Amino acid sequence: MGFKKYFIFSIILIVAVFGFAYSLELGDYNFTMFDYSLTLPVAAWLIIPISLLAIVTFVHILWYGMINYFKHRAVLKDHETMIKMIKSNLLEKDETYKFKTKEFKNLSSILSQLKIDVQANRFTSSDEELNKIVAGVQDIKDGKYVSEKVIKINETTTLANLNMLNKVNEQIDFAVDVLKKPENYSSNVVLQSFENVLKDKSMTTMKKVYKNVKLDKDMAKKLFEKDAANNEFGFTTEEILKIVKDLDYKKDDFIMLAKNYETILKPDQIIALFEKLSSEIEDATSAYLHVLFEYEMITKAKEVLVNTKDGEYSPFKALLDLKEAGKHYNLEAISYK
Repeated sequence: MGFKKYFIFSIILIVAVFGFAYSLELGDYNFTMFDYSLTLPVAAWLIIPISLLAIVTFVHILWYGMINYFKHRAVLKDHETMIKMIKSNLLEKDETYKFKTKEFKNLSSILSQLKIDVQANRFTSSDEELNKIVAGVQDIKDGKYVSEKVIKINETTTLANLNMLNKVNEQIDFAVDVLKKPENYSSNVVLQSFENVLKDKSMTTMKKVYKNVKLDKDMAKKLFEKDAANNEFGFTTEEILKIVKDLDYKKDDFIMLAKNYETILKPDQIIALFEKLSSEIEDATSAYLHVLFEYEMITKAKEVLVNTKDGEYSPFKALLDLKEAGKHYNLEAISYK
């Protein structure tokens, strides 16, 4: 029975008891205690205990009703906070939440030690914002770029980094923008942008942005391969020289560089390039000799070797002796070490 019905029926019972007792004409009853005296109809005296019981019952019901109301409100509030915590966990945000009930405090303690992930299938709940967040996280993990207008992600999280990689893969012009200001992005985003621009944009575009990036030897190798394939708008000798100097190229690196360019550049171009490199970097001399022998520039190779010390460039000296003796060997069979 609800409080409202209980209140109404209690009033009806009190009135009924009073009416029935009053109809019996039982007269009055005088109650005396110490110097105080009170005279009331007997009917009134009969309903006083019933009325007091009803009042105490009303107060009792109201009191525990209020307690239950605040408990229920605390549960609803904690439920709301728990949803916020789940959203925060999905977005990898490091935020602290306070709970009022013991049960939710225990649950939050457990969840704070776990990482919530989303499944491949679509998620549904009564909370539209949570649905949107889960859908956004799923899209990001599926390789799609999700705009900040859809979900807000902390820039320092792995989720944000993955989303940025997706954007780089989807939008080549954005990848170019990343290379213009690489200091604003993480190293893996810069590397992916570099590879995408190298693949999809012209050498003309690449020449405008590569200097902003801190190259490693693998990146430089790919850059030189792109240059060799698009040499009409490629690097100048000075640009190549600067790159290899910055990367501290060694003998084997220069040999690889020579092999990269020898099938693309004209003989006089590649010879001039490695002559310049060897004049400034000693480790480039083996590559220069490799190029000279490749194009049968024996006289010039001899001029280079004649000024070297005994024991230096022995494979090339041996090759020179063989050629002068009329014997021919494949240059690739020669060890430069």
